Amino acid sequence: MTLNDIFIYPVKSLAGIRVAQWDVVETGLRYDRQWMLVDEHGQFFSQRRLPKMALIQTRLTDVELILSAPNFADFTLPLESSGGAIIQSTVWKDCCDAQHVSNEADAWFSEVLNMPCQLVYLPPETKRGVDLTYANDADRVAFADGFPFLIVSENSLNALNDALEIPIEMARFRPNLVIAGCDAYAEDSWREIRIGNIDFRLPKPCSRCSVPAINPKTAEVGKEPLTTLNRLRKWQNKIYFGQNALHNQCGELKVGQSVDIKIIGDKLPPIV
Repeated sequence: MTLNDIFIYPVKSLAGIRVAQWDVVETGLRYDRQWMLVDEHGQFFSQRRLPKMALIQTRLTDVELILSAPNFADFTLPLESSGGAIIQSTVWKDCCDAQHVSNEADAWFSEVLNMPCQLVYLPPETKRGVDLTYANDADRVAFADGFPFLIVSENSLNALNDALEIPIEMARFRPNLVIAGCDAYAEDSWREIRIGNIDFRLPKPCSRCSVPAINPKTAEVGKEPLTTLNRLRKWQNKIYFGQNALHNQCGELKVGQSVDIKIIGDKLPPIV
């Protein structure tokens, strides 16, 4: 088995970036969900609320984050925050301090999305923990919903596409790491794996919201793949695709690295 793809999503719920190698830091992949859009109450925006977010592309240079949207001039941000005001921000029920980026960034996003919003950044001094039901005290995450990594096997998507009339791309599921060379849904039973020199714990499956039904190229909302997943991958009134993961070490990941399964457990979710 090998690591087939690495994806980062610098701004929560915007388009991601495929990379061939990338650093793993305390919160996961460097710059992954380091920025986030929030409303006037500090509540996060996502494609669930604003499907148009899928159309905003992101690029990284050594010093800048470049944002692109159809029919708008690009907007560029420095990778290092300049020290804006602290805003209490909320991801689901989890509150943490975030740093306001700039009025110019707010204006650009508000015009693109036709919705008042603010761009915030997770500063180094903010230590956002992970649910201790599944994690250790030392585990950290940026603005991802709950975990630093989402892992999916390539053949899980292939199996799903076999059941769909129109195949979809992996981008619908917004994984961080895609694994090749294993059976479909093999990741359901992985508890600990090693990729390169980094160990990962996979404590729980990822329950899916409405985002996979949004076409990332058009922002159109459809019924698939949720209708099919509801038939094939439903457990306790939720549907599942992929596994949430935590890392034990920092380091570097590269496409093509071997993936070793260290501990196998019962399938989670327990779907045959």
